[in-house]
Amino acid sequence: MSGVWGRVEYTAARELRGPLAIIDGVDGVGWDEFVLFTLESGERRHGLVLECDRGTAVVQVLEDTSGMDPARVRTAFTGGPLRVPVGPGWLGRVCNGRGEPLDGGPPVFGAATSPVGGNPINPVRREPPAEPVLTGVSAVDALTTLVRGQKLPVFSVAGLPHLELAAQIAAQSTAGGEAFCVVFAAMGITHADSAFVRDALEERSAAGELVLLLNTADDPVIERILTPRIALTVAEELAFTGGRHVLVVMTDMTSYAEALREVSAARGEIPARRAYPGYLYSDLASLYERCGRIRGRPGSVTVLPLLTMPAGDITHPVPDLTGYITEGQIVLSREAHAKGVYPPVDPLSSLSRLMRKGAGPGRTRDDHLDVAAQLLAGLARARQVRELADLVGHGALSATDRRYLDFDEDFTRRFVNQRHDEHRTLDQTLERAWQVLLTLPRSQLAMLPAALLDAHGAGERSVPGDGAQEHGAPERAGEGA
Repeated sequence: MSGVWGRVEYTAARELRGPLAIIDGVDGVGWDEFVLFTLESGERRHGLVLECDRGTAVVQVLEDTSGMDPARVRTAFTGGPLRVPVGPGWLGRVCNGRGEPLDGGPPVFGAATSPVGGNPINPVRREPPAEPVLTGVSAVDALTTLVRGQKLPVFSVAGLPHLELAAQIAAQSTAGGEAFCVVFAAMGITHADSAFVRDALEERSAAGELVLLLNTADDPVIERILTPRIALTVAEELAFTGGRHVLVVMTDMTSYAEALREVSAARGEIPARRAYPGYLYSDLASLYERCGRIRGRPGSVTVLPLLTMPAGDITHPVPDLTGYITEGQIVLSREAHAKGVYPPVDPLSSLSRLMRKGAGPGRTRDDHLDVAAQLLAGLARARQVRELADLVGHGALSATDRRYLDFDEDFTRRFVNQRHDEHRTLDQTLERAWQVLLTLPRSQLAMLPAALLDAHGAGERSVPGDGAQEHGAPERAGEGA
């Protein structure tokens, strides 16, 4: 990390409080300024100015304050914000949350440096998201298509395989043959999970298409706040200067928010909802809004944040505020996971608001949007039928209703369920979707154009005991819409 060190060095700190150092008598120091601490042993630590008022600076120490003697620590202010080298030198590297190598290689070098604070993209210069990022995961590509420049979070709960899904998406994603890379930022994960991520992404890293930043649970809490900012700073340079389409995967944003809460408490700030700081919304927005496309610049930054909802509560501040800022969500389901389905996506709770910008004619396949709409309509009907069966019993259902229950089972087992290392092309995904749809009678596929049905050989199939429905006649009273 670079910077021009100031000539004035302060020889003591008034107080050390958790991850914070309070320095008195400072002059000319500004918010977000980078700081260098030198301990009596000669060890160096780094910090960022959180607040400066009337000659007193509050500095967050990135490596924590353990082992520091306030009477003997020397403090130098750089006169500028924390900057990191940027450029293609990051590709293929594995670093900690501060950008220091974990792979045994030299420090990352770049022809230029950029401040990690960054800035949201100017709305006037924003190009609308367009074209897909294909993940190789059927439930995502077909029903909640990820679009270049989009921010699409994954909502999960503890115990679900969200990290496995994040690693699979990072390993398999492509931009249709155009220059593409992934920046993977993990926050607060265990050492076992860290090893899993490194193994899962080893091939992409060896190909020079991955930047991996790993902040483990026993790393300093302040580093957790820095990790996504470094990831986005690196991604912006690779995208808007290097011309790549960059997918930034950030997990777990709940760990990030808890680190923010811990620092806020150490500063003595008045807490807001569930003890999170009142600026949680604007802080999350300062991260999420750095993605997108810029008019006249090559490349794009697409953000896929993952977060765990404490106790599965989607109204918890972190998923709640994330939902306001982002463009949809992919929701993972305990029920699907209990059935052994991977990935355990709940399609009816998931949504990509920008899907029409990245899917359909000229982008994926002409039948993509129609197929997705018909799948969701069939799932919604199947859910109604299942609730009806719980009330009146399976034997009281019509033959068509029973066909919908079979459709639901086929959808889960043949379409959604796939191996952790299985990369499905979009054509394979949509062909599986057609196979599942064609288990329903043609009269139930009203959202698909006749020409498409003819092309896929969708004939009228009789349903014993329910012939009236199969020939387009109105349903009998009491069978539901």
